[in-house]
Formats: sequence, C-alpha cells, structure tokens
Amino acid sequence: MRHTLISALALLASSLPLGAADSCARDAMLVFDGSGSMAEMGFNQIGEPRIFDARRAVVRALPEIAAKRRVGLVIYGPGGVDSCTGIDLRFGPIDDAATPIIDAVDHLQPAGDTALTDAVRQAAETLEYRDRPGIIVLLTDGKETCGGSPCALAGELLQDARDLTVHVIGFKVRGDFFAWDGEGPSDYDDAITVASCLADRTGGLYVPTETVDDLVAALRKTLGCLVIG
Repeated sequence: MRHTLISALALLASSLPLGAADSCARDAMLVFDGSGSMAEMGFNQIGEPRIFDARRAVVRALPEIAAKRRVGLVIYGPGGVDSCTGIDLRFGPIDDAATPIIDAVDHLQPAGDTALTDAVRQAAETLEYRDRPGIIVLLTDGKETCGGSPCALAGELLQDARDLTVHVIGFKVRGDFFAWDGEGPSDYDDAITVASCLADRTGGLYVPTETVDDLVAALRKTLGCLVIG
C-alpha cells in the first residue's frame, strides 16, 4: 500500500509542469515590471500595451496560486526620484495575496527605466535569502537599463543563499530593431532577456511568453506548487 501511494505521488509530480512540484512551504516574491516599456505599443509588433495583458493574466493566475503559497510583491519602474530609483516593495510574503497583488497591478501606471537587478536584490533581502529558503519570480519585458548586472547578482545569490530559486518570465521581449551587430529579424522577435542568467544560475526556469494564456501558464508554472492533502 505504501509503495503504491509513493508511486502515485511520484507520477502526479512528474505529470505537472516543471517548477510546479515545488513545496508551498517556500515563500515567494513576485518582481513585476512596471517600467515605461510596459506601456509601449505599435512599433514593436505589439497591438496594445503589455500592461493590459499582464493585468488580465494576474487576475486569472494569482487567486489559485495565493491560496496555497505566501507571496509578496516588488514593482519596479515608476515613482522614483529619477528613472532608475522606482523600486517599490509593496509587501513581503503574506497569506492570500491575490487581492492586493491584483489591485497593485490594476492601478499601476508604467513609467521609468528597468532596474530589474536592484529589484530582484530587494526581493531576495525581503525573503531573508541567506537564512531562509525562497522563490523569486521576475516578470520582465526586456533588459536591465539602469546599470545593474543580473548575472553578477545571480552569482552572489548562488553563493550566499540558503536555498533560493529565481524564475524569469520574459513577456513580449523584443531585441534592438536597429542593432549594429548583425541581428536578424528573428532576433528581434525571439529575443531573450539578459536576466535569464538569474534563472540559469539558481536552478530556475526561463519562460518566454507572448500571450495572456502564455503568461498565465508561466505564473502557474513558476509560482504554483503541489499540495498533497
């Protein structure tokens, strides 16, 4: 009987998307891109601002996620004294965080540059990553534009953390259309944010997304967890 139960649980875990079988005991931080590019549309093959789809995805995904895992929120982009200082720790991991996260994203007016490195660092500190296990999910539409080095931060986190995994969701990431280094059109359409190294070096996932359905699936995959009653 015991062997049968263990086998059944193993089969269930293996059938879930990679990342979804994480223990709900680990608190998580969602690091959300509120930079000005989230309001872009038109020229970059995006029919409406990214923030519209992001809001829809958060409404669909967060209620089921936050019912099982404590989640906190950092938003980067707007509200700073200059374009790179808008890093807003809304709250650390709390129970039933869906409503405050949905409200924060719904009222977000994208502005500022992309200080994603410092935002992820803030999330790690909030999780007390040196002493406690945790998960960070970074949602970004592009590259670091405030002088930070995501890859250097990844090395620091890997060295100092007790047990920290960083997942990165690239949302409608676009390359530099007028690049001088020979990038072709496919590089523009299928670009990967440099922040992917945060996932690569901490054992996390990099998930590229283009649609609301993609983004909902990515949030479930990275923030979701397996609960055995």
